[in-house]
Amino acid sequence: MSLMYSAETHQNLLSRIPAVTGRPLDEWLKAVDDGPGLLRCEEKIEWLRVEYGISYGYAKALVHEYDLRRAAARMSSH
Repeated sequence: MSLMYSAETHQNLLSRIPAVTGRPLDEWLKAVDDGPGLLRCEEKIEWLRVEYGISYGYAKALVHEYDLRRAAARMSSH
């Protein structure tokens, strides 16, 4: 998934998620992990929006961070 904004904007979005949603970032990432086995990024974003009522921008930032962390974990296990 390509970002349409900078890495700095991504980090700023992530840092605001706990205050905006009342839930810590790790809890959101676990929700994505435990959620339905959707393959496409846009499907995951839409699921977060519908299931939790968060905005598109925050949902996109969460899915992107989730994918970044999964990729990093795969790289470190090889």
